[in-house]
Amino acid sequence: MADPSLHHETQPLKQIAVDYTPEACDHCPDSNSIALTFDHRGGARWRTTSRFQYGTFSALIQCPKGNTSGLNFNLYLSSLEGDKSQDEIDFEFLGKDKTIVQTNYFTTGTGNREQIHDLGFDCSDGFHKYVIKWDKEHIEWVIDGKLVRRVERKEGENFPDKPMFLYASVWDASYIGNARWTGPYVGCDAPYVCLYKDIHIPVRTALECSSDS
Repeated sequence: MADPSLHHETQPLKQIAVDYTPEACDHCPDSNSIALTFDHRGGARWRTTSRFQYGTFSALIQCPKGNTSGLNFNLYLSSLEGDKSQDEIDFEFLGKDKTIVQTNYFTTGTGNREQIHDLGFDCSDGFHKYVIKWDKEHIEWVIDGKLVRRVERKEGENFPDKPMFLYASVWDASYIGNARWTGPYVGCDAPYVCLYKDIHIPVRTALECSSDS
């Protein structure tokens, strides 16, 4: 059996796929940076080209400036976006309050494991490092080197096991819960740009698989 510590060796992200609005996603492989823009075109979503079975995923993120009410910006793992039976592990920023972040995870399409964390800073005010560590027995969410949440596998309970892509997007989530989740969309400071840099993915846990399976 492979040494579990090898799951957490990382390397810079070089290649991505863009699921929609590619003109709103600016990727520079040489500088390992991505800019997602939300404006009249809507938002955009990028992902890795491979799924991973466990590992450490990280990025420095500067969230959009201005009045971002209604928007969701994020970094997350998912076995396949849009699949109703997905496994998923999330960092989600809620545009109505940029001093908090929500963590959550899904197993076979079921979430409802949300926790809200006070950041102690405005997530649009400079870059901060967000890390997801996932292996067979636990998940950790880490911000600027500080562990903010840890979930351990428990006997008899579902746990994320499906190979997952790393995703990130900016989108208008104001229709969810009558705008209670992210606030009503205002849009007075559009365009909104979410910046990602120094993105790292696992070295050894990528799996060969198609993006539509």
